[in-house]
Amino acid sequence: MKIALIGASGFIGSALREEALRRSHQVTALVSQPDKLNATATNLSVKQVDVQNTAQLTEALTGADVVISAFSGHAQNDIRGYYVQGVTSIIAAVKAADVARLVIVGGAGSLRVAADTLLIDTPAFPEEYKPTAQGAQDALALLQAEPAVNWTMLSPAAEIFPGERTGQFRLGQDDLLVDDQGNSRISVQDYAVALLDEVDQPQHQGQRFTLAY
Repeated sequence: MKIALIGASGFIGSALREEALRRSHQVTALVSQPDKLNATATNLSVKQVDVQNTAQLTEALTGADVVISAFSGHAQNDIRGYYVQGVTSIIAAVKAADVARLVIVGGAGSLRVAADTLLIDTPAFPEEYKPTAQGAQDALALLQAEPAVNWTMLSPAAEIFPGERTGQFRLGQDDLLVDDQGNSRISVQDYAVALLDEVDQPQHQGQRFTLAY
């Protein structure tokens, strides 16, 4: 499969890149700083792209079977606004390039912890993470209002960390998954497994889903 991977050198993007290559997909890594990525792996090519430049992004996405977006606005002053602007550009480029699917990295903040409460609205949610979480929440709303794109969003557990690739985890829909101790955790390697499983065998088209141990 020809995969265009936006944000392929980031924390989650790097894990997605390695998992996709492990499965012998052809990966085009779309990054803002190509020097951060050493493109020596078989089936990997690297392109410099400004996600906010929709015309440039459309050209880079043309010919892909699926677009995976691990785009983030963490390095920007206006994290939420920059991220939403970027996702808007990605959606427009996917449509213009006529790519069949968009699979996007989501956030945990928009997951429910009770019938009328989201994780982001709980007292324990870190204040410094709120702009990122709000941006991901906005992105989900954009996708839900976009009938012309075949999209899927995967929200991680509350804690995502460098760890092992076990392939053993639980999947859910819109509710935060927790273990018997009340923890919500997933390794970035297993997150990548779940997302690439969805790419290989779609089960959540037009939906957001989540995972945790």
